[in-house]
Amino acid sequence: MPKQQFWADKTLEPKRKHRWLLYLKNAGIPSYAVKLVNKPSFAVAETEHAYFGHKFYYPGMLSWNEVSITLVDPIDEDSTGAIQDVLFNAGYRPPDDLEDTSGRLYTLSKAESVDALGPIIKLEQVQSVKHGNVAVEHWKLHNPWIKDVKYGDLDYTSTDLVEITMTIRYDWATHQKLV
Repeated sequence: MPKQQFWADKTLEPKRKHRWLLYLKNAGIPSYAVKLVNKPSFAVAETEHAYFGHKFYYPGMLSWNEVSITLVDPIDEDSTGAIQDVLFNAGYRPPDDLEDTSGRLYTLSKAESVDALGPIIKLEQVQSVKHGNVAVEHWKLHNPWIKDVKYGDLDYTSTDLVEITMTIRYDWATHQKLV
């Protein structure tokens, strides 16, 4: 009997772009508010060595790239308010509120920024099965903090949902295959 073609196998199920969940529980942002996320990625620096008319290249340090997250802004579970809470919990205060009643001065710190967002952000890809979704892989972003936020645009001529984009910086990512 001839071997079955790769795509003719009905049990084959590739990973799908629309089957995933991002957990920002410490930030108070529900998973359903997350519309788009980039999976983790990295870059390896290179060092060049020239010798006798030739160039040779060597791998250098690895750095993890930032992750971009797009959220919708629900009214009941306000993403804007949740992000503002993360910012304040990270140590930020506006210029007219730099000192509390105990005399403590506020400024952002890595420890408070990571604690405000949570020490790990988990991205889970799922596979559809007959009785619900099953996780097929986990990505974990370690020591994440919010680097950039854009609260979106308002437009009288549009009926689109308000979107917020966040850039997350983290120290490293880990991947775990579950099936």
